[in-house]
Amino acid sequence: MKLYFNPRSRAVIAKWMLDECGVEYELVPISLEKKEHKAPEFLKINPAGKLPALEDGATRLFENAAICLYLADKFPQAKLAPKQDAPERGRYLSLMVYSTSQLEPSMGDHLMKTPTAPQRGWTDFEGALNAVEGELGNGPYLFGDWFTAADVMIGSMFIWMRMFGATSGRPTIDAYVDRLLARPKAMKLG
Repeated sequence: MKLYFNPRSRAVIAKWMLDECGVEYELVPISLEKKEHKAPEFLKINPAGKLPALEDGATRLFENAAICLYLADKFPQAKLAPKQDAPERGRYLSLMVYSTSQLEPSMGDHLMKTPTAPQRGWTDFEGALNAVEGELGNGPYLFGDWFTAADVMIGSMFIWMRMFGATSGRPTIDAYVDRLLARPKAMKLG
């Protein structure tokens, strides 16, 4: 497997997932300054010209949620996803999508101090925080003691927020982020 990577990009999320899977992979450095992500060869892998992108033989993936879903299912021994027929599977899939469809854009609005207009299709940041806090419950992770790919996706959003010098302002969520950052294979920002 090859992960097209720049340490100052969202590819750090896919790398975190690969590391949690405990599998071998190759990092293919991509220079954003040289616009290598816009080169015709790269656009064959990710037509959006963005990182991350993952190649696994003939399989090409882009977008962190897709990469994390793929890896969790490809490497079931890592136990990062509920099995296909498990009752928790629906909640897991919902959280995976929620990370990029609701949490990330509402967080962006919050960090940019832009009001979230209802016609934009996502909740405001307070609503997203309430949802994540509710899903987290009392567990150290979203599924209690079980760390999953949903923690990679939801947690990475809050880790990025810290990079920008902000926190959620919610003790439960901030403690969750501390636990994620304490993991041996935790996401590292370049």
